[in-house]
Amino acid sequence: MKTLNSLFILTIVLTSISLNAQDLKGRIIEKNDKNEVTPLTGANVYWVGANQGTNTNSQGEFKLAKPNQPNLKLIISFVGYRTDTLDISQEQTEITHTLSQEVYLENVTIQGYSKGAHFDRLSPLSAQIVTKSELQKAACCNLSESFVTNASVDVSYSDAVTGAKQIQLLGLAGTYTQLQAENIPILRGLGSTFGLNFVPGAWMESIQISKGTASVANGYESITGQINIEHKKPQGEEKFFTNIYSNSEGMSEVNANYSFDVSKTLSTMILAHAEYSQTRVDHNMDSFLDHPLVRQYNIFNRWHYQGEHVESQFGVKYLTERRIAGDSKFRIGDINAIGSPYGIDIDISRIEAFGKVGYIFDRQQTSLGLILSASNHYQTSIFGLKNYDADQQSLFSNLIFVTYIGNNNHNIKTGLSFNYDKYKERLNAINLDRNENVPGAYFEYAYKWLEKLTFMSGVRYDYHNQFKGFITPRAHLRYQPVEQLTLRGSIGKGFRSPNVLSENSYLLASSRNFIFSENLKMEEATNYGLNITQRYKLFDKELTISTDYYRTEFDNQVVVDMNQDVNSIYFYNLKGKSYSNSVQVEISYQPFDRFDVTAAWRLNDVNTTINGKLEQKPMISKYKGLLTLGYKTPLKKWQFDYSIQLNGGGQLPDMGGYPIALQRESTFPSYAIMNAQITKYFRKFEVYIGGENLTGFMQKNPIISPETPYGSFFDASMVWGPITGRKIYFGFRMAISK
Repeated sequence: MKTLNSLFILTIVLTSISLNAQDLKGRIIEKNDKNEVTPLTGANVYWVGANQGTNTNSQGEFKLAKPNQPNLKLIISFVGYRTDTLDISQEQTEITHTLSQEVYLENVTIQGYSKGAHFDRLSPLSAQIVTKSELQKAACCNLSESFVTNASVDVSYSDAVTGAKQIQLLGLAGTYTQLQAENIPILRGLGSTFGLNFVPGAWMESIQISKGTASVANGYESITGQINIEHKKPQGEEKFFTNIYSNSEGMSEVNANYSFDVSKTLSTMILAHAEYSQTRVDHNMDSFLDHPLVRQYNIFNRWHYQGEHVESQFGVKYLTERRIAGDSKFRIGDINAIGSPYGIDIDISRIEAFGKVGYIFDRQQTSLGLILSASNHYQTSIFGLKNYDADQQSLFSNLIFVTYIGNNNHNIKTGLSFNYDKYKERLNAINLDRNENVPGAYFEYAYKWLEKLTFMSGVRYDYHNQFKGFITPRAHLRYQPVEQLTLRGSIGKGFRSPNVLSENSYLLASSRNFIFSENLKMEEATNYGLNITQRYKLFDKELTISTDYYRTEFDNQVVVDMNQDVNSIYFYNLKGKSYSNSVQVEISYQPFDRFDVTAAWRLNDVNTTINGKLEQKPMISKYKGLLTLGYKTPLKKWQFDYSIQLNGGGQLPDMGGYPIALQRESTFPSYAIMNAQITKYFRKFEVYIGGENLTGFMQKNPIISPETPYGSFFDASMVWGPITGRKIYFGFRMAISK
């Protein structure tokens, strides 16, 4: 906390700089051969001999405080233009200056090639951007399959029957990673179990993955990081798109979107998705389906309005899904009873609506925005003899004001937020109905000096109706001492309200009982980390090496204890230590044109106190290695993509209470997964064929005691590896631009 207090004192000092200084206002422009004036956006403007500088806005304008020194000289530079140095008098308050191009080019078409995934060089956060082209290197049927070529995010099955998937970031469960869609929180509470399957891959324009704590403007829930999804937008270049996919496991899906302009200021887009998987597959012959039977329909209509000072977006999304799992003989409508086939029947309907409106003031870099969203998630489900029915109604609002103090080097962001969740949850006789409302306020300050230094610090206060008030401080620093080296550091707190039943509903696929040992408190953790990104020139090609270390320390955590009793799962507050250390090195290089190579290695050290003993957290791989290769032929006629990931072994829950015949090893081994895809491009469309898990590796006997699912030892939750073998898929894409 002393470190955090020092950071905020530094924030106050930096904020006060230049408030009383005399400003120089100006505009930087260029003129073409017809003497037409065009503003230059992003030109560098700074004083000689003083650490004061700024960049021009979209109108080519800037404001810069004068330093207290004689003989003022102002340097103005922009890539591709001649750098000028101007003498400024103390009395001068405004200038207009024209930059001249070093070389004039006419009638030239430039074609470029960019990588599908790259690090944001200017953000103070350690952020990686995954573009649409990167997502299309694999099947990417939904969000859970979007990280096949990503080294930072792990995705695995939660259990061996329901098909639920979970992500991990920095070695911790995805519940500690804040999921957002265009800065709106999504998939909280009931949506966390199957929610990764609710975001079709064909709808996504890009994904931003940031490690460590996020901006306080985005809330208090980010502990290990944040994943933000950018959907396709009506004002984009794409008019029509369709994607048809099918695989060897009998799963098929269709995606389509269409956009059009209603008027000069109003446009709309309709996105549709349908998934059908009704083939009963049981490769390991344990009488249980290897994957659930799923029917999902998903539709999304969004609008965009662009006025002179006002910009607005709004939309509505509806989803319905039915999934059947369990014994291969189980059918819809069958009643679960001892002696009958064990079945799982999950029926979900979900509706979401959002609205955004922003007003841009005449004062540069000043705006006011309001974000609103509402959702209703309704679910009825049967897990053998267990009935789990739930309903969640949620509201979210965020009012954001952005401006600067003194000059453009000192930016502030402040606002008010409100979260409301109404839960109705029933698990047989257990009732967890509750209402949660959390109003909050935040303030964030950012200091930027040219492109070399960015310091961002913020704090927010929230009041939870059950857990009372809490303060969330966070700070980020980015420093670029030389052009090829970028250093980043972050530190901050994170909080989250536990949703034990919904976030652990996959554990219902077992004979274990849920036992709540005490009233659960809000989870609280501190995360801090360092990232170093270095760029080199190797054979005239750029080699990028990114190294980071992050540590997460919990002050309180909900412990899921499967060690005390073979027939029960205990939930209680942390009594002792719990922490995660994550170290990762990622190297990317293009040895020759259009051939991309990425290699990464990560170590996880995750420990928590379970039943009074500090031990390695179960079901977490100790390490991960990743190698991806991608090549596009000239003129983009063919594309070849390949990836292999090595997942290290780890610890399994204690099985000492099981009969000897059912006991497993105390650890699970390492294993490798290989994927490949070939894409053929035509003038108007493209076709692709690929394979997942090409080695066919499968976890042996993932279900404990499948022959007696109503007995005392049935458990389908101890999954650490793939539960389906080799999968071949093919598809078709077509896009029409406006």
